Amino acid sequence: MYVLAINGSPRKGGNTHILLENAVAPLAAKGWETEIVQIGGKKMKGCLACSKCFETKDNCCIIKNDMFNELFEKILRADAIILGTPTYFTDVSAELKGLIDRMGYVAIANGRALAGKIGAAVVAVRRGGATHAFDSINHLFLMSQMIVPGSIYWNLGYGLAPGDVKSDAEAMANMENLGQTIHWLASATHDHKDSFPVSTFGRRD
Repeated sequence: MYVLAINGSPRKGGNTHILLENAVAPLAAKGWETEIVQIGGKKMKGCLACSKCFETKDNCCIIKNDMFNELFEKILRADAIILGTPTYFTDVSAELKGLIDRMGYVAIANGRALAGKIGAAVVAVRRGGATHAFDSINHLFLMSQMIVPGSIYWNLGYGLAPGDVKSDAEAMANMENLGQTIHWLASATHDHKDSFPVSTFGRRD
């Protein structure tokens, strides 16, 4: 099985990355293929709402000059997707927002391609606003018919300077439990993916 963790923070090796590393570690220990891709600080445009993806139906966005289409190939292959973000004015980073909008729209245009996949949100925060960013990610998962696992608390980690989140013992324990829960959920649902009730509403075909 393959888990793709996407880092919406522009900080390399920062608190968001540390949280994602700790979430995928239990999966790697169970034999999963794991990958963390950083999109923060890189070119990720927002959705144009042009609906061209409903015409082409080729699992691609019409915008070709950023990293979305290459990343979406990985998203389609993944059994589990973890989206991580810092908290910017109580919400996700701009790059992650661009990914969320296009990822959801292109997936709907292509037979609700995210349905049945596992999706988890992870948020790094200095002080406040993290639950709003957490909700922004989960809105994508829930309306895409994805399966959202719980953990022992909200998937939040507190810290300002890179590495501060390591001192948040509850966050570290939560990330480990999240990875374990994703593994359990994937194992429990693996044999039933072919019977997942994918909706045809909104396909426009």
